[in-house]
Amino acid sequence: MTDPARHSLIEDAQGLAYGATMAAFGIVILTHLGLVTGQTAGLAVLISYATGWSFGPVFFAINLPFYVLGYLRMGWRFTLKTFLAVGLLSALSLWLPTQVSFASLNPWLGAVLFGFLSGSALLALFRHGASLGGIGIVALMLQDRLGWRAGWVQLGFDAVLFSLAFLVIEPELVLISFVGALVVNLVIAINHRRDRYVAT
Repeated sequence: MTDPARHSLIEDAQGLAYGATMAAFGIVILTHLGLVTGQTAGLAVLISYATGWSFGPVFFAINLPFYVLGYLRMGWRFTLKTFLAVGLLSALSLWLPTQVSFASLNPWLGAVLFGFLSGSALLALFRHGASLGGIGIVALMLQDRLGWRAGWVQLGFDAVLFSLAFLVIEPELVLISFVGALVVNLVIAINHRRDRYVAT
């Protein structure tokens, strides 16, 4: 008999697949427009722009140190699911651009679409006991231990990251990027609440 308080293996697999795929598609939109985002994904994007390295391997490497913290504070289930989600996102971010192209995409609309896609992706991962690593792990820890909403914690980190973005991309693109990151964090802050929703 299965525990009704815990997601089944198939439910978790679907949640991780959905979250990683939507997040990867968001990254395709973001990098197509030359925009940036926050969190560890944003750091990986900035590094890829500055060095020419592909986003996927950079994102995967940046997340490696955070798995130790995730294991110590969140447990092996969370860490394993997060590792799988990050690995899948990293792989899909290399493959999806070969399958999807845009003839025309308004940057402002693209930023909002990125925000909605990424926000829903993160919600799916959070509710299946995973994240996309890095700052997401820290944000979830602070939410669980101190009651700080994960979205607001990530927004603070984003503020620092976007200050650095001015050194890499044009100021107008930074402004457009900020809109996308704001949408991501608002989606999380409004919808990911432990007092209203139960995630297992």
